[in-house]
Amino acid sequence: MTTLLSTAYWPNLHYFYYVLHSEKVCIEAYEYYQKQSYRNRCEILTANGPLKLSIPVKHLAHKEFTKDIEISYNENWQIKHWRAIVSAYKNSPYFEHFEDEVKTIYSKQVKFLLDYNTQQLDLLFKIMRIKKDIYLSSNYAETSFELIDQREHIHPKLDVGTDKVVAEVLQKPYYQTFEAKMAFVPNRSTLDLLFNTGLDSLDYLGFKRS
Repeated sequence: MTTLLSTAYWPNLHYFYYVLHSEKVCIEAYEYYQKQSYRNRCEILTANGPLKLSIPVKHLAHKEFTKDIEISYNENWQIKHWRAIVSAYKNSPYFEHFEDEVKTIYSKQVKFLLDYNTQQLDLLFKIMRIKKDIYLSSNYAETSFELIDQREHIHPKLDVGTDKVVAEVLQKPYYQTFEAKMAFVPNRSTLDLLFNTGLDSLDYLGFKRS
């Protein structure tokens, strides 16, 4: 079965669950871009609680395809994002294991948001030593019985609890760096799970290697 997803910046665990448990994943390139979504935003967990990190994009036309969205480098957002990640996870169990690989993403000035996010997915697959069949849509994908359409279902304004397929999985606590001072916070960026559990991230999400 193929799952249809929008692009995402360091996708959260709701998103990544579907990536792992799908035979194929299609990333929608021809949807109209939506602001204030996970397309250019992720949420990490800091000593002060959840923190949103957003990639600035260039001025948008009224309607513009996601594939055409360009990243803005007018401000030093890459430096700010990386510093926030280091501050949040430098004391996590596996930060030193993956620090150098993740940092490389912040040394590149990729033109298009879709390409940048796709490179992050590829990096996650490399780190976790898995292979997935990921492709971009060649036109706007119409919903069909052959697709699991999650384009509108993984959004900051929607509670993962409405998705019974993954809600129970994502409520299971795993070690988080600041658990001594705050309750478990589910469904953060995949970075949160990776830096805190390492390659056991796959076990947490119920993925079994073939």
